[in-house]
Amino acid sequence: MESPAPATICAVVKRRTQGCVTSRVGCSGYNGPMRNQPIIHARRRIEGSNFLRAEQLDLEFSNGEKRTFERLASFHSGAVMIVPMRDADTVLLVREYAAGMERYELGLCQGKLDAGETPEEGANREMKEEIGFGARNITVLGAISTSPQYMTAMAHIVVATDLYPERLEGDEPEPLEVVPFPMADLHELLAHPEVSGARSIAALFMAREFLAGRFMPDP
Repeated sequence: MESPAPATICAVVKRRTQGCVTSRVGCSGYNGPMRNQPIIHARRRIEGSNFLRAEQLDLEFSNGEKRTFERLASFHSGAVMIVPMRDADTVLLVREYAAGMERYELGLCQGKLDAGETPEEGANREMKEEIGFGARNITVLGAISTSPQYMTAMAHIVVATDLYPERLEGDEPEPLEVVPFPMADLHELLAHPEVSGARSIAALFMAREFLAGRFMPDP
């Protein structure tokens, strides 16, 4: 596997604080120091959205019981979440502002698929926009939901290997920190104070099992 140029990747220094692993990232090239958190100037409810809509479902179950369920339905063509492997032992995570939690979160590259775009095509585009790398090899592991009880959105999980440097302009409001992390230490992310994204955690463990030969996706 060809390794990307090291000059464009951040160096991670891990330290233990009260039993948790935190990361101090030194960056070069396009990955400058992360800014302070954005200032929230206002909050407001919206009746309509280009991303999600609230729906009610009138259901009748096989035993005759009737219920009305609510769910959030997505408008877009699906999403993709990428596990980019710098080498056989190192995944490239990103630190990105998460508006839902109002803080920076450590997780995986991800994004919506454009109309007519395959998960493989979307994965390559998102990586080039977010971390400045494409991949020669992309394997789709499956699709997962964050909250199947009340959301219709699904994300395709892919593993990307044999990376090469290439950058496309994306829609991120600020450059993302790229954080190399050893796959052997994935268990430490479970207690990491910046990691709460269920899809990222699930995708990383799916990728680990796939790379170890213990899991094979359906053809």
